[in-house]
Order: sequence, then structure tokens, then C-alpha cells
Amino acid sequence: MSLLEARSVTRRFGGLTAVNAVDFRVETGEIVGLIGPNGAGKTTFFNLISGFLRPDEGDVLFDGHSILGHKPSDICKRGMTRTFQIVKPFPEMTVTDNVLVGAFNHHGDTGAALAKARSVIELVGLGPQAGKLGRELTVAGRKRVELAKALATEPKLMLLDEVMAGLTPSEVGAMIEVLGRVRDAGVTMVIVEHVMQVIMNLSDRIYVLHHGEAIAEGPPREIVANPRVMEAYLGESFVAEAGAEPAT
Repeated sequence: MSLLEARSVTRRFGGLTAVNAVDFRVETGEIVGLIGPNGAGKTTFFNLISGFLRPDEGDVLFDGHSILGHKPSDICKRGMTRTFQIVKPFPEMTVTDNVLVGAFNHHGDTGAALAKARSVIELVGLGPQAGKLGRELTVAGRKRVELAKALATEPKLMLLDEVMAGLTPSEVGAMIEVLGRVRDAGVTMVIVEHVMQVIMNLSDRIYVLHHGEAIAEGPPREIVANPRVMEAYLGESFVAEAGAEPAT
């Protein structure tokens, strides 16, 4: 049984079909990448599988149970959480207090929640900044707080929406290391990302969306060699840089 399964998920906005009959699965322990050009439907699909939008057709199963119609907060309590592309930490709260908000998802006791928050802060490398206010953080720091808040909810599955956006190359490398530690801690992940270094280094499998449809699925090396993907998104120059031979 897959941890997450989307079955023929479709969503329309007026006459526009933003997501069209997408099948998608995530197994426990995987990191699954989700890529595609701007406007391909990636964020809409994230909103559909996390409860922020309801599909017009299809079903979404998490841990073997349909979550259609469930509120995002209820889905979070079941063990699925997400981050957002635009990060907004509470500006007048410390890093610790920001993360504490997430920890209260499973811990009603303040002491237990604080212990959880502190452990997550260390995991994402924010220990030295635990006392800083949200408004004092750099973009990289705010990204890590967003990640820590999600982790503090104790997810089985975490959906990451462009967690690398706005980071420098060195900060991207550091975040890749952080996500490796998160995986080692037993958290399954789905990553929407435009930074291909991240997708290729971290993903076990990749899905490609184009015009709302899933046009390819497979391990990274197959994806970069897929002619449909090259045409829709990557381009032959990237394939050459990645060292993959185009599929025939």
C-alpha cells in the first residue's frame, strides 16, 4: 500500500483544466520530485493532495484512506504536512516560538512541545539562531524555519513547495544536506522544485507535469533522457550537462 496515492485527480477552473486525470503515488521512505514548466499545474496539484483544494474528479488516499473533503488541519494531524513557496515566519516571535506552533499539533503539554521544537531546530541547523526573531532572519533562515515548523508537526509525509527558491548556490548545497538528514529521520518527501540540482541529487523518482498532465515518471536518469520531458521542460543542453544519453 502506497503512503500517498492520487487516482485520476482532475481540477478545473472555469473552462481551464489545471490538473487533468493525474495518477501519482509515493511509497514510504521515498523522496519524489515533481517538476514541470511554469503553469504546469504543480502548485495546484499540491493544493489538491493536501486538502487546500478539492478535486472535481478522482480521489486522494493517504495511508490507505481517502482524504477528500478533509480540512488541511485534519490532514496534518493524520501525518501529512506542507511548506509554502512564500515563507512567512511570525516576525515578532523567536525561531523557537515559531517552531513551537507546529509542535502543538501533537503535543498539548508545553514541555513536550518545547522539547520537540528544540530537537527539530537542531536537525535543520538553526540552533545558534533559536533566539532570533522571525524578522531578523535571512531568506535561508526563514526557509529553514518554514521547514522546521512543518517537521515539528511530526509528519509521515512532507510536501515541499520550492524550498530552494531565492537561495544562493552555497545555501542550496546546505539545504540539500538538511533534507538528507530529514530523510534519515524517517520522513517521506515530495518536492516541487525548479533547482534541478536538488531534484537530481535527492529524488528516487520524478513526475513531470505539463499542461496539467503527467507526461513522465521514473528515476532521475530516465527523466532527463525522456524526449517528451526535454521538449516540454529541460532542453537538450541540460541533458548533455547531466551526462545522460537521449532516449531513442
